[in-house]
Amino acid sequence: MIDPLPELSTEQSDPRYSQIDRLPTAQLARLMNQADAAVPAAVAVAVPAISDAIDAISARMAKGGRLLYVGAGTSGRLAVLDASECPPTFGTDPELVVGIIAGGPDALTRSIEGAEDDAEAGAAALGALEVGELDSVVGVSASGRAPFVLGALAEAARRGALTAGLSCNEGAPLSAAAEHAIEVVVGPEVVTGSTRLKAGTAQKLVLNMISTISMVRLGRTYGNKMIEMSAMNSKLAGRAVRMVSDITGADHDAAGEALDAAGGQAKIAVLMLKHGLDADGARALLQSHGERLSDALS
Repeated sequence: MIDPLPELSTEQSDPRYSQIDRLPTAQLARLMNQADAAVPAAVAVAVPAISDAIDAISARMAKGGRLLYVGAGTSGRLAVLDASECPPTFGTDPELVVGIIAGGPDALTRSIEGAEDDAEAGAAALGALEVGELDSVVGVSASGRAPFVLGALAEAARRGALTAGLSCNEGAPLSAAAEHAIEVVVGPEVVTGSTRLKAGTAQKLVLNMISTISMVRLGRTYGNKMIEMSAMNSKLAGRAVRMVSDITGADHDAAGEALDAAGGQAKIAVLMLKHGLDADGARALLQSHGERLSDALS
């Protein structure tokens, strides 16, 4: 028998939006904007749970563990997106933060929604990555009930990994399955059941917090600067020059020359300029301080 999901707040119909197909575009846009404005407040309620999860995740990552997100449909796409942004933003190995979506890579660009019902596939995905005790697995599901995600979390727990569950309904099965339960209750959507809207926005905000704050805890920023970013295009190269210049006080030409000599590594360029070192000396100094620029500078 098909479950009609009557008790899920994300599946309820909000009467305020019952006539949206008859509204002028500007009025509908204002309604959507008003609905979206409620999302940050819902996230704020969950900040204590989010913070506890981040502290536990970053502690394991500091010991060499990975961060793995698991989701299906929109949640899976958001998980893969957040993971894919870590290498260019924080200079991480692509294997350090990994996004797993039900249905595999094909599900990123087309709907394979039935894949979320396969709990065994979720467990197998974790097994294929040889998840272990140092790893952290975050299940992402708006309903908090996706079998693929629940299967993955069960396998992660069996292997001794840390588990967290991010959902948008109270008392979700995902919360019961995870050590760290994060519930961001955003209520009914403008289009009933379309959880790519408020629920998707809430999930992206929380994933932003998890990845960004974990990287800050791991020393992959200097203050609020993306000191580990990969300068892979002209915009990012220009940003790197400005960043090195801001930190060291050197002019842009000197900062650019130091970056070239440092192979594009901003941390190395900063230490070269601040301590009068060559690239090898700066690299050795940074390594002796656990790759933390603030420690190496002092």
